[in-house]
Amino acid sequence: MKLPALPFTVTDWNTLPATRHPGETGVALWHTFQAGELRVRLVEYSPGYLADHWCDRGHVLYVLEGELHSELRDGRRFVLTPGMSYQVSDYGDAAHRSSTPTGARLFIVD
Repeated sequence: MKLPALPFTVTDWNTLPATRHPGETGVALWHTFQAGELRVRLVEYSPGYLADHWCDRGHVLYVLEGELHSELRDGRRFVLTPGMSYQVSDYGDAAHRSSTPTGARLFIVD
């Protein structure tokens, strides 16, 4: 990931409107800051959320609250709790999807 040229920027996440992204079950609410190809998000998954797709995009993801289940297409599964993160690139075979039984709040850079 290469950060684009941008001035020093402060983001008040409480002022960014949320966009709804329905999953196979549940919903994701995204508060998004975008600068060129850089996307920074505060994401909230409802309890019972299951993504409706496999994601091939690279991310740095940090769990702020709740419990996140990450499943890789190759069958590996990981449970992340507050204070844990994962990093995955745009390259390779790491297609993944998220779910949560309890709900989760995440900070994601991609």
